[in-house]
Amino acid sequence: MAAEMDAAVLHGVKDLRLEKVPEPRGPAGPDDVLIAMRSVGLCGSDVHYWQEGRIGSFVVTQPMILGHECSGQVVEVGANVRDLKPGDRVAIEPGIPCRVCTYCTTGRYNLCVNMRFFATPPDDGALAQYVSHPAALSYKLPENVDYEEAAMLEPFSVGLYATRRAGVAPGKSVLILGAGPVGLLCLLAAQAAGAMRIYVADIKDDRLAVASRLGAAGTFRADDPEIGERLREETEDLGPEIVLECSGAPSAVRQSVDLARPGGTVVWIGMGPASFEFPTLTVGIKELDVKGMFRYRHTWPTAIELVSSGKVDVKPLVTHRFGLPQVLDAFELTRTAADGAIKVMVNLEG
Repeated sequence: MAAEMDAAVLHGVKDLRLEKVPEPRGPAGPDDVLIAMRSVGLCGSDVHYWQEGRIGSFVVTQPMILGHECSGQVVEVGANVRDLKPGDRVAIEPGIPCRVCTYCTTGRYNLCVNMRFFATPPDDGALAQYVSHPAALSYKLPENVDYEEAAMLEPFSVGLYATRRAGVAPGKSVLILGAGPVGLLCLLAAQAAGAMRIYVADIKDDRLAVASRLGAAGTFRADDPEIGERLREETEDLGPEIVLECSGAPSAVRQSVDLARPGGTVVWIGMGPASFEFPTLTVGIKELDVKGMFRYRHTWPTAIELVSSGKVDVKPLVTHRFGLPQVLDAFELTRTAADGAIKVMVNLEG
């Protein structure tokens, strides 16, 4: 009889179950490693699949293991693997590009047309005891980076890539709309990039308090009718040079172009409705550079260096911890963001 392992399996809308599934027999191929999962952070996309059964064109049509912010310990390596060995601790980049399409060969592998990504239909994710994964996408951790920090490298990579897309550089003024986990990680990434004046807006005072503790130059209620005037007072009567929209809320997306200074840059990061009414004329009149972004690329080595060097500290964002048997409670807390929850971590036994 095949060995079994515990996993958090989504069967349909609001139907998440902790159940037994077949355990991988070993690495899936000669270039892969078998990893025992140690820490898995819960993401808004995991909750979205749980609550809605889909994100855009990605639809759950068969049982799927959730989770993609993850780290673990190598237990077995494929025949071709030379840089990792059993016992190594690794952070996992959860997207597996094909490496041969036009986007992969030109370096934009995050847009790979054949991408396989943890917990994105039809591919299983990381909320399981074991996962097989390419060794090239499993990054050995420095001794001073723990499993929770390693799992945080995935959402931090979103913030790191967003700041690159936006051109954040020393001396730039930055406004971040949305102080959820991604917004707060954008704050840390912008600080690491040298931005001197970073402002954060949200409708939740507790999240704004966290942004202040993390070093935001100023925080604002996003629903304050005077927010534009207040930001101009802070930025030479011009407005912020860069706006990172992290909520996906239609009001915030519209606000991102309203608040950016003429000639500025706006990057949309948050996931929201597929379409809604939008002030396109404002973009033209202000000559804004408006950019979308999808996941990340070429971020893991830099993210590991920033965390291991102490330049970026992601630990304060991990507010709640659960074991795999309590995964349903972990998802519910992530959904409600109650009790000051920012990043909820599921830790598997090591």
